[in-house]
Amino acid sequence: MQYIPPTPENLEALKQELQLSSAQMAELFGVQGGRQWRKYTGGETPREISPHLLFFAMARLELDPETLERVLNRMRTAGATIELDKP
Repeated sequence: MQYIPPTPENLEALKQELQLSSAQMAELFGVQGGRQWRKYTGGETPREISPHLLFFAMARLELDPETLERVLNRMRTAGATIELDKP
């Protein structure tokens, strides 16, 4: 697999395009909070977003609710507990 992550500028542009706060972006990407999200978009040495986090967020943006629920149910079948609407 080859993966080159989006730049911090790309991630900030996505945030602006979606008109979301840092806390909302953190929720979309499944990270702990706005402070954690900002580690990917700023600072002296920004973190690279993993392909897993990027895939999760893009799936949430692109998949219809039924398909997303089907994926979540598959995760549950594998033993996970996941509820996207709970902190």
